[in-house]
Amino acid sequence: MIAEIKLGLCNPPEPIYLYVKSGELNGESYLWYNYDNDQTIPVYKTGLTGYISELKLTTREYRERDNNKLDIFVRADEIYVIRTGRETNFAKSFLLAASCIQDFSKPLIIAATAGKENVVFCNLYDAATKTRIHSEWNRDADWLAIIDSIQTRLQTSKNSHIVSSEPILF
Repeated sequence: MIAEIKLGLCNPPEPIYLYVKSGELNGESYLWYNYDNDQTIPVYKTGLTGYISELKLTTREYRERDNNKLDIFVRADEIYVIRTGRETNFAKSFLLAASCIQDFSKPLIIAATAGKENVVFCNLYDAATKTRIHSEWNRDADWLAIIDSIQTRLQTSKNSHIVSSEPILF
């Protein structure tokens, strides 16, 4: 079956990068943002519904230092990439919750949740039932094993794949 192609003006098929940070602009709090011409654009919605399709570990230089990042690719109305530090509470809470998911072929809600001070956590929900996927917090979890397990399940889920451009290091 060939999908109908909409003609006319559109945005190029590039992913929309969402970054995780607790911030405030004009008295309104936000937990995610993106960039437009190096300007921070707050995203006031705290949840993203879609299909997790890929995890990618990257290193980005920032202020002459290498920063290790976890990119979470989500297929929704557009392709979104949630980029967060590998050592952040958001990344760790995402990985712990995602490790409880057996079937990634179903849509999930990825929610940014404010913690104390500037901390941001991630909650995952089954999009169909709106049920939160519970996981126990474990600061000392074996992150390599968790990522490997999630990658294996993503690879076996319908229309999903994992790409990692570099070795997994935590």
